[in-house]
Amino acid sequence: MKDGILEKYLAAGNLAATILRESAQQIRAGGSYLELVESVEARVKDGGADLAFPLNVSLNEDAAHDTASTGDGRIFGRGDVVKLDLGVQIDGYIADTATTVDLGNNALLLEASREALEAAIRAVRPGVTAGELGAIVQNEIERRGYRPIANLTGHGLDQYVLHRDPTIPNIAINGGTVLEEGMAFAIEPFATTGSGRVGEKTRVEIFSQIAEKPVRIPPARAVMERVRDRQGLPFSRRWLNDKKMDFALPGLVRSQILHGYPVLADISGSLVSQHEHTLIVTADGCIVTTR
Repeated sequence: MKDGILEKYLAAGNLAATILRESAQQIRAGGSYLELVESVEARVKDGGADLAFPLNVSLNEDAAHDTASTGDGRIFGRGDVVKLDLGVQIDGYIADTATTVDLGNNALLLEASREALEAAIRAVRPGVTAGELGAIVQNEIERRGYRPIANLTGHGLDQYVLHRDPTIPNIAINGGTVLEEGMAFAIEPFATTGSGRVGEKTRVEIFSQIAEKPVRIPPARAVMERVRDRQGLPFSRRWLNDKKMDFALPGLVRSQILHGYPVLADISGSLVSQHEHTLIVTADGCIVTTR
């Protein structure tokens, strides 16, 4: 990996790590969901970077893809398990990192995803397969009495690309991508008290552009103008801050110009924890950019 690119990965990772750590420490029962999201997103821009995706804040059985909506009145409650998933990018080079805040009595659940992540990181080096990392994640979670979420995975990263090979499973599989020096990817174990699989909810607040097509309706054209500089990276409905553009989103999804990301959740009443780091494979191990 060229030095200039590595420096951008490292700078994005350092900023993401600092903001995530400090923001997690501020979460309290009674605190505002919207204020947290807006504060974190503003700090990324104040730090001279941009968001790789809207800050994901997913509660309890929700595992991923939730973020604040305009006027969101939710507050954090006692007993909540709060996942913070932050993506920071500098010139398209991405740091993707996540942690979980426990407002209840779920220390072992958080330990399961955190230690699964650390054990997988210790195993990273050229020649190791993605399937071997998945087996490590699964073992660490299951030996603490929880289930890994089988249909969520870690993922490769590239310039303005949030998901590519290698896919890093949270369960053991045969084979998988063989790790090579210079690969950049995120490992993100999810531990759950539920079924071990997520499904889609109806709530959709995050979108990304997946195609270039002619758009005739003025509000839809305005959406495309607003998100063009994202270069395909996800954006939030809240960022549009315009009801006319908001009404245009379903049509753009139907036209397969935009893709919507429904909130992903395990069964009702379950609890999910998540931890994530971005790393780059080196000759004898890896650099964790978001440490």
